[in-house]
Amino acid sequence: MPDALVVPALAVLCVLILLGIHLMSRVKTALLGNRLCAISALLAILLTLWQGGLFRAGDVLIALAIGLAAGLVAAVRIRIMAMPQFVALLNGLGGASSALIALGAWPQAAVTGLFARFAVSLALLVGSVTLAGSLVAAGKLQRLLGQKPFVWPGHRLTVLSLLLLAAAAVAGLLTGLLPAAAVLLLVILGSLLGLALAVRVGGADMPITISLLNALSGLAGALAGMAVDNILLVFVGSVVGASGLILTQIMCRAMNRSLTAILVGQTSRAALVPAGPPAPEPVAPPVQTDPFGEAADRLGKASQVIIVPGYGMALAQAQQQVRELVLLLEKQGAIVRFAIHPVAGRMPGHMNVLLAEADVPYEQLYELDAINPEFAGCDVALVIGANDVVNPAASTAEGTPIYGMPVLAVGDARHLVICNFDDKPGYAGVPNPLYTRQERVTLLLGDAAETLRQLQTRLSETLEAEKT
Repeated sequence: MPDALVVPALAVLCVLILLGIHLMSRVKTALLGNRLCAISALLAILLTLWQGGLFRAGDVLIALAIGLAAGLVAAVRIRIMAMPQFVALLNGLGGASSALIALGAWPQAAVTGLFARFAVSLALLVGSVTLAGSLVAAGKLQRLLGQKPFVWPGHRLTVLSLLLLAAAAVAGLLTGLLPAAAVLLLVILGSLLGLALAVRVGGADMPITISLLNALSGLAGALAGMAVDNILLVFVGSVVGASGLILTQIMCRAMNRSLTAILVGQTSRAALVPAGPPAPEPVAPPVQTDPFGEAADRLGKASQVIIVPGYGMALAQAQQQVRELVLLLEKQGAIVRFAIHPVAGRMPGHMNVLLAEADVPYEQLYELDAINPEFAGCDVALVIGANDVVNPAASTAEGTPIYGMPVLAVGDARHLVICNFDDKPGYAGVPNPLYTRQERVTLLLGDAAETLRQLQTRLSETLEAEKT
């Protein structure tokens, strides 16, 4: 391809990537959009190799082959439950790639001009932050590291000091003062900053963290594109960074949490919600003689059912049992809908993907604002492995991590069936008063997959008995 056609070709690829992202916003066209983006990315790689004369570079081709093989193996072997930590790891690899591009571009940037040096320094810093933060996030999600926030004395002061030192290192690169030392210092400071920010985040805030790391990986890519004067990399990185920031804002609003509160431990935005009475002290759950029989009877007579999936459902891989229960309910004439809280899983859209895997129609999935008014009119709300996102203490337990967080109003339903592993508090550590409510609540404790199988069996028996 002649050099004169490179820029138009890049522009076409930019348009194709935008079209692919647009198609991925709809369930019916998401697969096509994903494939279009993948093909466009492949063409961009080939175009970049051609432009740089690298098709005969054996080491580059070997690296591409290794990356392709690793990606194919991961695509086949990574389970859907491990997808959040895999996405976090991919964000980290994106940051590492941007940092390496910046390192490679430094010799040229050192003589090119001030802007090139600035782009390189920021790409190094943001890429290092993204890599270290993503590794910590993946470790927490994989339970290799503790789920609870880890805070050392003077944590905020440490973060502030790292930021100031990083700014000084950037200034050193711009002025040409000890450039080799400044480059190394930026990588070290960025890694320490990513570590300090990520270890402070608890498991309940991990969806927001993944969104932020996604934004940072895009930003690092855009900066690396500026450093090497690659229009497509700047464009794609900017799109990823902007979408990640928008998603981060949406997730923060869904949890009534500020990003600062999550990263450096300030209090949540409790002022947005009026203070209420203190959360009730936890007491023993009510003793039920035949909870499965009661739940089956309620579901058998229900005409409106709302199901609330949570991380416990994902952990038990119970989405197929959920689908079978839905088919049974629909067969007897019930209208079934799903209430999806924005932070129900360990990453944005986690519940949607799990339910799609079980062939649950997307039209049955409703977001929090749309479904909350419907709980008061439904006969049964069925909670499967969700805790914090349905905890009514969010409006009363002032000073707790969930205070002020919008939750699904499952307590407004005529009857509530809760399928959870146990009656302990969720990730936020706040007792759920629904577990101890004596009226209109049925508790089915245990593994979600086994619980749903038993519930489906009892429901089938109840429906057969009604026919005879």
